[in-house]
Amino acid sequence: MSMSTETLGVGIIGLHHLHPLDYLTHFNTIPEAEVRIIAEADTSLRQQVGAHTGIAVCAAYDDVLARQDVDLVVIFLPHAECPEAAVEAARAGKHVIVEKPMAATSGGIRQMIQAATAAGVCLTAPYCWRCHPAARQIKTLVDDGMLGRVVALEGRCAAGSPRRYLANDISPWLLDKAMAGGGPLHNLGPHWIDLFRWLLDEEVESVTGMVSHAQHQLEVEDAGFALLRFAGGATAALDISYSVPDAYPAGRDLFIGLRGTEGALSWSPAWGGTADEIFVCSGRAEMADAPVRRLQIESRHVGGYGGIAGLTYLSSVIGDVRAGRQPAITGLDGLRALEVVEAVYQAAESGKAVPVRQEVPPAAGSA
Repeated sequence: MSMSTETLGVGIIGLHHLHPLDYLTHFNTIPEAEVRIIAEADTSLRQQVGAHTGIAVCAAYDDVLARQDVDLVVIFLPHAECPEAAVEAARAGKHVIVEKPMAATSGGIRQMIQAATAAGVCLTAPYCWRCHPAARQIKTLVDDGMLGRVVALEGRCAAGSPRRYLANDISPWLLDKAMAGGGPLHNLGPHWIDLFRWLLDEEVESVTGMVSHAQHQLEVEDAGFALLRFAGGATAALDISYSVPDAYPAGRDLFIGLRGTEGALSWSPAWGGTADEIFVCSGRAEMADAPVRRLQIESRHVGGYGGIAGLTYLSSVIGDVRAGRQPAITGLDGLRALEVVEAVYQAAESGKAVPVRQEVPPAAGSA
């Protein structure tokens, strides 16, 4: 496919989401890329963003896909609408970033993968926690065996009230189960599922779980709790919700913990911040003189979604596209994360453990 030789042309599809303008902040600092057009059906929002940013705007994303100077599209549509847009983008020869969790159902992601494979374009999702400097340090510790064999993991992501999705009518569709696919377990849970898959380099084999509607009384759940069993035997506990009060620092309660046969670590991420601490305790011989350590991670401060992690993710994808490589985070990673979420919902409904169905996406050109 053709691609701009000097600068990678970017098109954004959809503005009724919390993150598009934060992504624009990142794109404005990446010299190898330029956002050239934004598509949004809502006339008022489209005109407002166009006037604020000076970027060309249009009502239909077909106009984005028709432009020869657009090489990469970033999709921020309601989850149920993402597959059709991503498939059309791939067929138009565009590389595609789809905001997590990519779709309302795993079947939608399989459609995207098939279309991207057939067109020979990149398909990726911004699971940018992998790109956080602290997460990369944890990955090194795990790979170096500082914890021994990891046997237990814990992940908590308690975000603020879903009222934020209703503010200024920005993304009320996230409270509509048909459009969103689910609540926080579906919307936020894949972040930690993907991170744990990456840290262990293993897939989830089975799950149990429960969901609650007690706090906000919504169509979608406001809290999800899950136990995941990985292929190597490790068990992960997830606590994902829209539950913290408005006064909570940064609006999120985040925690990651790992325990192994020879050590343990924990991390309370500073969302979008710059100061992180990893607590590590290990019985390994190389840590005998100081078995308990607190590793300080001082990240470079940047604006935009996820801070340095978001910028690193986008920069790496742009570099991969320009070099003709597949991104490190692929559509298959998105599929595997959402398959786990769907299995948790099934387990919550049935009250039984459920195996995770890991389907192989259809080959390009198959029915």
